[in-house]
Amino acid sequence: MTVLALSLWAVGGGAVVAASLVHAGWLVGDAVRRSLADRRRRRLEAELLAQRVAAARTRRVEEEAHALHWKGWRKFVLDSRVREDAEGEQHSYHLRPHDGKAIPAFKPGQYLTFKTTMPGESTPTVRCYSLSDAPREDHYRVTVKRVGPPPDRPDLPPGKMSNYLADEAAEGEIVDLQAPNGDFCLDTAEDRPVVLIGGGIGMTPVLAMLNHLTESSGKRPVHFFYGVRHGGEHIFRDALREAAREHHEQVSLHVCYSRPREGVDERGRDYDHHGRVSVDLLREVLPDNNHDFYVCGPPAMMDTLPKALREWGVPRERVHTESFGPSSTDYREAQQLDPSKASGPTVTFRRSGVSAPWNTDAEDLLSFAAAEGVQIPGGCLRGDCGTCMVAIQSGEVEHNHEVNFPFEEGTCLACCCKPKSAVELDA
Repeated sequence: MTVLALSLWAVGGGAVVAASLVHAGWLVGDAVRRSLADRRRRRLEAELLAQRVAAARTRRVEEEAHALHWKGWRKFVLDSRVREDAEGEQHSYHLRPHDGKAIPAFKPGQYLTFKTTMPGESTPTVRCYSLSDAPREDHYRVTVKRVGPPPDRPDLPPGKMSNYLADEAAEGEIVDLQAPNGDFCLDTAEDRPVVLIGGGIGMTPVLAMLNHLTESSGKRPVHFFYGVRHGGEHIFRDALREAAREHHEQVSLHVCYSRPREGVDERGRDYDHHGRVSVDLLREVLPDNNHDFYVCGPPAMMDTLPKALREWGVPRERVHTESFGPSSTDYREAQQLDPSKASGPTVTFRRSGVSAPWNTDAEDLLSFAAAEGVQIPGGCLRGDCGTCMVAIQSGEVEHNHEVNFPFEEGTCLACCCKPKSAVELDA
């Protein structure tokens, strides 16, 4: 073979080798790509299966809860009372069914409606309190803060039910409860990161959400913000720190003191941020605003924070709110109406034999009735419990806002409605 032929053979052989290497590389790359695609497909299938299992579990829990759901009132035993803050103003109450039968689960964020007749009184008092723990099989837990007179009206009486529970209710006492209710609920089918914000005793429903999320099999990221004035009012201190420590990959805890006590409250030990829970703080701490926000607190928080979240660009459907404030018919009974504003349609309370022109100074028919000396039982004062439901004999009313309680046709919830025309009520 000549030198030229050898050279041509070498060149040709090298090309074949190169082509073979390229082909082999393509085969290896294709195998890697297929392996990655298979791995991605298996991961997506596993995630889809997990979502389907979670959805099926949620449906089963809801079906079981619906089957155990009771109508009207059911008797529960005040099983125990636990002090939750240093000042002794906030207590948790564990409630077990008196009949010993099963109780339904609830959606984290819902509340219980209480009814009890206090010593020396002939009519029962009704109030609503948020459930403060994840669902348990044999008991419910609520956490209640003693309510004093409104800061701007020290002459008014303190909260009736909250003070009774704190000072007089004994373990073993029987109370009547309605089944768990309310629309301020954690969406358990969603997996988007969640921000839970509680102010003061308004922390209780979002605490129930936190406990549910940490006890479930999912790993939905949670940012928990708790705002309170100082350490004396700080509730569930150890439980919150333990949850953040045990579930550090899932839970980020931020405690805010607006008025820390000098020489007593220590930043880094007792609280994390000085000031109120604000959007500025959220923007500083959160990676972005692509979260579901659940906010519950006193009026000052609820008047500003939800609006600020929307201004930050959080879609309205991702901001869920519940307001906490005084809930006592004592405050309504003390309302003084301006006589010069009694120029509306006539309101007649048929059974009481009272008829008067509607006073536009009144917040609602319940407060108007109290001002006219007509006693209509009240409870939550938000349209949640149905205690103030009265029959409409004639005329029309309009509710001030959307209500949760499914009132019957031909009735109204006096705590949150006003007359549209002359109206006659069975009260």
